[in-house]
Amino acid sequence: MSNTKETPDESLHGAAHVDEKYKDWFLDYASYVILERAVPGVEDGLKPVQRRIMHAMKEMDDGRFNKVANVIGQTMQYHPHGDASISDAIVNLGQKELLIDMQGNWGDVRTGDDAAAARYIEARLSKFALDVAFNNKTTEWQLSYDGRKNEPLALPMKFPLLLAQGAEGIAVGLSTKILPHNFNELIDASIKYLRGKKFELYPDFLTGGMIDVNNYNDGKRGGKVRVRAHIEEKDKKTLLVRDVPYGVTTTSLMDSIVKANDNGKIKIKKVIDNTAADVEIEVQLAPGISPDITIDALYAFTDCEVSISPNACVIVDDKPLFLGATDLLKRSTDFTRELLRMELEIRLAELEEKWHYTSLEKIFFEKGIYKELEEKHKDWEAVLVAIDKGFGPYKKQLKREITRDDIVKLTEKPVRRIYRLDINELNEQIKAIDADIKQVKHDLANLTDFAVAYFENLLKKYGKGRERKTEIKTFDTIQQQSVAIANTKLYVNRADGFIGTSLKKDEFVADCSDIDNIIVFRRDGVMLVTKVADKTFVGKDIIHVDVFRKGDERMTYNMIYVDGKTGYSLAKRFNVTGITRDKEYHLAKEDKSSKVHYFTANPNGEAEVVTVKLSSNCAAKKKEFDFYFETIPIKGRGSMGNVVTKWPIRSVKFKEKGVSTLSGLKIWYDDAVGRLNTDQRGVFVGSFEGEDKIVVFYKNGTYELTNFELTNRYDADDAMYIEKFNPERIVSTVYFDADKKQYNVKRFKIETQTLNNKFSFIKEGAKNHVELVTTQAEPVVILRTGKKRDPEEEEISLHEAYEVTGWRTVGHKIAGDDFVNVELITEDEEAETEDDETGNVQGELF
Repeated sequence: MSNTKETPDESLHGAAHVDEKYKDWFLDYASYVILERAVPGVEDGLKPVQRRIMHAMKEMDDGRFNKVANVIGQTMQYHPHGDASISDAIVNLGQKELLIDMQGNWGDVRTGDDAAAARYIEARLSKFALDVAFNNKTTEWQLSYDGRKNEPLALPMKFPLLLAQGAEGIAVGLSTKILPHNFNELIDASIKYLRGKKFELYPDFLTGGMIDVNNYNDGKRGGKVRVRAHIEEKDKKTLLVRDVPYGVTTTSLMDSIVKANDNGKIKIKKVIDNTAADVEIEVQLAPGISPDITIDALYAFTDCEVSISPNACVIVDDKPLFLGATDLLKRSTDFTRELLRMELEIRLAELEEKWHYTSLEKIFFEKGIYKELEEKHKDWEAVLVAIDKGFGPYKKQLKREITRDDIVKLTEKPVRRIYRLDINELNEQIKAIDADIKQVKHDLANLTDFAVAYFENLLKKYGKGRERKTEIKTFDTIQQQSVAIANTKLYVNRADGFIGTSLKKDEFVADCSDIDNIIVFRRDGVMLVTKVADKTFVGKDIIHVDVFRKGDERMTYNMIYVDGKTGYSLAKRFNVTGITRDKEYHLAKEDKSSKVHYFTANPNGEAEVVTVKLSSNCAAKKKEFDFYFETIPIKGRGSMGNVVTKWPIRSVKFKEKGVSTLSGLKIWYDDAVGRLNTDQRGVFVGSFEGEDKIVVFYKNGTYELTNFELTNRYDADDAMYIEKFNPERIVSTVYFDADKKQYNVKRFKIETQTLNNKFSFIKEGAKNHVELVTTQAEPVVILRTGKKRDPEEEEISLHEAYEVTGWRTVGHKIAGDDFVNVELITEDEEAETEDDETGNVQGELF
């Protein structure tokens, strides 16, 4: 035993530092999580646990259902991470309704209900999975984790499964989120790609709903989709939510509605879950609450609308790559075509081997070579040599060399087979094999056409019932401030300069919501906008405070102020459409002596008359005069304004109410989203003021009068015609009477004035519908009847042929069941001259 002692440096000689090991260990762990758990492979679209489940189920497959508990046990031979992870993965696969047939309670992704325990539910591979995911001859294998069994490196998936099912996972330093796409659309896209045509792919969810894909960005990082539930108006007091957005459950949706109500964003009495076979969440509104505004608020403040950011990350050649949906589809289709090529080549080799042996068999018996087996004096090897020699004259007929194994196989034929042999039968077999070989070679030579036929067959076999469930629509952008319920009150202390919701002893300003912004004007000519709060100091001597409405170009501020540097008083009119919050803007000249004499806020650009009184000490001859704001144009808030007087002003007082200096509010209808707007999107409806109304005609034969609030919602799919309402205009319509199987025409005036109620203007019937509706004064139509390919055409002046009747009448027959279509060919000159500036026509057919 040595008595020498090692120094610390010597004892650590050759040892690895912990920080170096940590780097290696962490890299190993990160690689393991990325490759083995979180991110799917590009070849088959499966994560390792899913792939192992599929392989285990294929091993167990006998056409019958197996207990999921047994499937989990089988899968544990390949997946070393416990039964819980396998159970969750099986349920997740099953709920996608593609690869697994299910029996029992597998839960519900719409309600969030969990599946029953694994011992109570059963599963088997679907026929689709058996068709597209398995082929031992084209599968590349590896040893399982314990070395006892083989498992596939990737399943030979002949379908873009990754895009069909979608995928989601969080790894170390990266994540993946691939949205599911429609089964039929994926196959159509694969066919188009193979044929060199362009294609587009958009997500589709089993939960239904609506999706806005304008920013999808092909599923790449940085893209975004908005998903909404369908909300319909049962009556003026009740809304029905008919489905849930992807990733949202009925429970979480109801919780978000209750939370929005508790926070004062919406006002409801009750929310009830009536979900059974179909989703139905009933939202009962509080008295006096608008259904249209509440629908907008549900989208703005609850999970009725969610935003999803895709992030398509997949494993390619053992590395994570970020790809788009188009690239994933192309890779999958190329992979499928390559698998089909491999299967054809394997099939060709098998056919050629079968042809070779069948030809050998035919020669062996037809030419009597088998008689060499009867030579008992020869040893076995000599017999084999003799048989091989017997084939000598016929070897040129064969496609490859005859091997010893070929001869041995021939000699193993039972004697009774020899006596029952039918040479003609062998000839027929060879002929059939030749035909098969020819077909396989043709398919190989025309591989793209073969792949197209393969996808078309998939579509034919499995496409029924897999139509798109999520409706693609363009959503309107909802401003939260415009739909938030006024859930609090705003107060102001003008002298001390405070505003807020807690100053209940001070002056009341307005009802507001807790997400509103407040605009403040002070006597020193400073303006600022700040967020609603309990108490905020905004500066002393406040002259005006109100809720700020961003982008409002009609709110006009009239102001007279004194310039502190020159002493001149100036008047200005301006709008405030956009600002930086909590920044002070100087509306008067920035000088400590500048101040505001007079200020008003005018929602519709009104221009009042004021009386200006000058200081009695000034030298002006006329010390009192009237000033008309209508003489000043509306400019930007930074403009100086027009000089009112150079003399000191003692007071400015309101004298007379002014009229609006703005033209009527010009409104357009965007039929893509079913909303009104002032941004010139869609069809110009008209210029509106005061009590003006809008009339909308629907395909089901009803009309509705509404106001021109921009919060109104219209069913874009059902609305046919929309315009500014004129009670003197005559409505002409052609509609289908399903009871008599004929088409009727009628002309009438709208006699009702009730808003937001739908009135039927055609004969009532379940299948009755409108073909044409117009308010043109002298409408002329082309009526087509007879054969669709070559119809007869008749020009009809409706105003000359048919008289005006009451709006409840049935009308007159214009065509029978040979009706093809009707087309309006005249233009409405009255509507065209309604707005010369825009050049748009008032009222349109959609």
